Amino acid sequence: MEIFEFDFMIKAFIAGIFIALIAPSFGMFAVVKRYSMLSDTLAHISLLGVAIGFLFGFSITISTIIISGLAAVVIEYVRSYKKVYSDSVLSIFLSTALAFSIVIVSVSNSFNSSLFDYMFGSIVAVGDEDIVMIVCFFIVSSIFLAINYDKLLLSSFNEELAIANGINVKRINIFFTALVGVSVAISIKIIGALLIGALMVIPVISAIFYKKGFFQTWMIALLIGVVGVVSGLFVSFYFSFPSGATIVVILFLIFSFSLIVQKIRYV
Repeated sequence: MEIFEFDFMIKAFIAGIFIALIAPSFGMFAVVKRYSMLSDTLAHISLLGVAIGFLFGFSITISTIIISGLAAVVIEYVRSYKKVYSDSVLSIFLSTALAFSIVIVSVSNSFNSSLFDYMFGSIVAVGDEDIVMIVCFFIVSSIFLAINYDKLLLSSFNEELAIANGINVKRINIFFTALVGVSVAISIKIIGALLIGALMVIPVISAIFYKKGFFQTWMIALLIGVVGVVSGLFVSFYFSFPSGATIVVILFLIFSFSLIVQKIRYV
């Protein structure tokens, strides 16, 4: 096929498939925790990392990972105080990070096509080092989820019960949130900072409509994520659409189909 004659498309497919496996995996637990807005918040925070990278001439990927990871830990630390509601914390960090990003971008005069690529995704922006980083993170995150699956599952549904069973919920949540932050940071080149949240949440919500067990729902969400990314990249290539936006539109169509199927089943 013509599409596979281009090296940048092969890289985009490799990176996209691994991201499609990473994002819904974290999104599965985030949705169960009723913490879906976390991915959008960290996505906007990642823009701050991009802006700082442009301002000081740092590696964009490294600055984004550092800023997103640190912010995720701080968010979880602030959220642990019961007097502060989770959605309030996320709203504060989201708007503040976006405001700082706008200020830094205006100061550095760095609003250009490269910044646009980070905001909305670009299939030509993925390099060899990005693929290596994504694959390595996939391995690390898979090990973390495999080792802590039972703890994450229990704490996601009932933190008090998890604490009563001797699980260090605070530590698990900090590691989980930090990994979500890193996953957002490494995904924005192909999906876009303003759209990566959709890849974490839409496949999970679509899969939930089929009313299966937790693990089966997780696998369905991964399948939906991969189908959305692969088909989105095909459409993006042949019609010259932005890759991130195209992927999200296809995921929304899958979500709509799943909703209709669920309604028909229970009419």
